Amino acid sequence: MAVTPLVGKQRESLRLATARWNIWEGAVRSSKTVCSILNWLRYVRTGPSGNLLMVGKTERTLKRNVIDPIQEMVGKRRCRYREGAGELDLFGRTIYTVGANNELASDKIKGLTLSGAYCDEVTTYPQSFFSMLGTRLSTDGAQGFGTTNPEGPNHWFKKDYLDRASLHLTRDGRIVESADPGALDLHRFTFQLADNPTLSASYVDALKREYVGLFYRRFVLGEWVLAQGAIYDMWDPDRHVVDILPRIDRWIGLGVDYGTVNPFAGLVLGLGADGRLYLTNEWRYDSKAARRSLTDHEYSERLRGWLARIPHPGAPSVLGVHPEWTVVDPSAASFVAQLYRDGLSPTLADNSVLDGIRLISSLLAAGLLLVHRSCAGWIEEVGGYSWDDKAAAKGEDRPIKDADHSLDAGRYVLKTTEALWRPHLLEAAA
Repeated sequence: MAVTPLVGKQRESLRLATARWNIWEGAVRSSKTVCSILNWLRYVRTGPSGNLLMVGKTERTLKRNVIDPIQEMVGKRRCRYREGAGELDLFGRTIYTVGANNELASDKIKGLTLSGAYCDEVTTYPQSFFSMLGTRLSTDGAQGFGTTNPEGPNHWFKKDYLDRASLHLTRDGRIVESADPGALDLHRFTFQLADNPTLSASYVDALKREYVGLFYRRFVLGEWVLAQGAIYDMWDPDRHVVDILPRIDRWIGLGVDYGTVNPFAGLVLGLGADGRLYLTNEWRYDSKAARRSLTDHEYSERLRGWLARIPHPGAPSVLGVHPEWTVVDPSAASFVAQLYRDGLSPTLADNSVLDGIRLISSLLAAGLLLVHRSCAGWIEEVGGYSWDDKAAAKGEDRPIKDADHSLDAGRYVLKTTEALWRPHLLEAAA
């Protein structure tokens, strides 16, 4: 992995990374991770002796985001990761590796005395873990280094740590030192996409098209902004709802949001001959309205019968579709088992809610996702789908969980099958 010479804010951040905590935050692909890694490599070689720790949301994301790039930089002889053992050998030093994706993660570092720590995606950790980690950095001269993308302005990490930094290298490149006597020994380096001069203009343009609204401000401009109002504010029925489908070249998948008390929803995703994605058909069952609950067997029978009756666009006499994937609500274990018994091969959905919302937002903004008028539940729900203001006040990004069953089914199938359809989207708009 070739690392180009650092320039501007990149070099300045390495020069200023002298505090107890040093945090690179801001836009995606803005070079904050590379800068933090280079500083960590220097610290591993020259920092005080003692235990070192590297942390990610999970060990898998830590490996993908940080360890793999380090191995490309220095070679596997100087950087050997013992997967499963939770240890990394780097420049002859043993470094512990842990994931911090829930409140129990604090137990993984109790009793440790650390001389250094590297934290990837800090805002994804429980606050209790990061607080505990601070108490573990107790060796003389110990330092911590971390990266994060922006979240909401009320997030605990921004309010309790970043906003109390003793030094801030701002988005516009100014160095601001705090006059607050209670400021933390923390240096904050804020990056935006423009701070990485190695990116091609075409790649930057593609990223700017991919992120819209809230996500544009966070992941391109590097701003900490509140998630509020309509989630899909780019939704326009006149633009996104179609009455006639093109030829469907691939029936990508069936997304299922399972419900017994709440409505059950199934949506079919197709790849059109025009290089766009279409939610083509929808089946819903509301047990409250029907005044009758269905068993898993009955749901499976009705769902499969509905698929067998779907007409093909342009050839209404041809009935029945066979989606390549059947993607099911990950909490619906009993229904998944029923589908297996009935000869289908369901897969549990990728339920990364914010990632799924980002994906759908970018597709709608680019005109790459259209919805047939028959998908009445999805069309009815999308306009009112909103961020939860109470959650935002606590620093969390969370949709209001109401009237979202068809939306969830669509999100499941779109996010889980992304690798399948992404290469075939309309090139001009991708």
